[in-house]
Amino acid sequence: MDIDPRRLRVLHEVARRGGVMRAAEALFLTPSAVSQQLAQLEREVGLALIDRSQRRVSLTPAGRVLAGYAERVEEELAEARRELTRFTERLAGPVRIAAFPTVITHMLVPALRDLATRHPKIIPVIHEVYGQPALQELRLGAVDVLITERDMSLPVLSQPSLATRPLYVDEYRIVVPPDWPDPPRSVADLADVPWVAGEPEQACGQALDRLAGLHGFEPRKVHVITEFGPTLALVAAGHGVAIVPTLALLDVPEGEVRVSELRDVGARSLDAVTRVSRTRSGEPDPVQAVVIGAIEDATAALEASLKGHLEPT
Repeated sequence: MDIDPRRLRVLHEVARRGGVMRAAEALFLTPSAVSQQLAQLEREVGLALIDRSQRRVSLTPAGRVLAGYAERVEEELAEARRELTRFTERLAGPVRIAAFPTVITHMLVPALRDLATRHPKIIPVIHEVYGQPALQELRLGAVDVLITERDMSLPVLSQPSLATRPLYVDEYRIVVPPDWPDPPRSVADLADVPWVAGEPEQACGQALDRLAGLHGFEPRKVHVITEFGPTLALVAAGHGVAIVPTLALLDVPEGEVRVSELRDVGARSLDAVTRVSRTRSGEPDPVQAVVIGAIEDATAALEASLKGHLEPT
């Protein structure tokens, strides 16, 4: 039985994306071409891999087994590409970086300027994706470097196939509407106020739950928002208070929100995560290492510029 690994990749994308249409988009193929590749793969293995009895395409038990092997093949090919870079020491080519807006704006953009000057053959490609989808993209090789956030009270991400490098500790601040007459003297003073909260899986959402537990109250989450721009707009308009990281306040016009003097709120950790190379003792390949180094340099410059930048109002 001969199996074409290119068709295995097609099966892998169908399983991963949940259908032919999305797999075709990811592979830059037409849906018809994807269907033809799947049909040919079924002829090669002599088994039905796709259940076509339903409107939504799904895999048969045999298809799910083969898709599992296809995922491992993709991981091995990604490892092979990284190792070939080690032999050539070729500091060139694309490096796919997944991150979120505050990191993209204040850390990645300066790092890209440095890379363009010092390593013009390296091509950074930024993806705005985070959370579990981003981890899946990293593990399967669709992303090379992932910037993650976590509340500092939580442990470092630990998976055997991934390596984590700390980048920056981003202090939380509690912000209130600009016309509040009395600033809060402690977190407990905010027990009864409406909150503009982060999603539970986000660092700021985790911080609010942690602080509320420490101070013995259930936060009244009137609004639950993912991005910091809308969060700060709601606070500025008087619709609640919020926990935000320092980076989110850098582009906020002076006086738009009031930054409280509370400094015992904690912080989020920003980390760079890469896949573990089995033959390089967990170190990233040379191109990825250069990119991470540029991000670290940009982060150090940012940290220096922030000293004394944000004072309580």
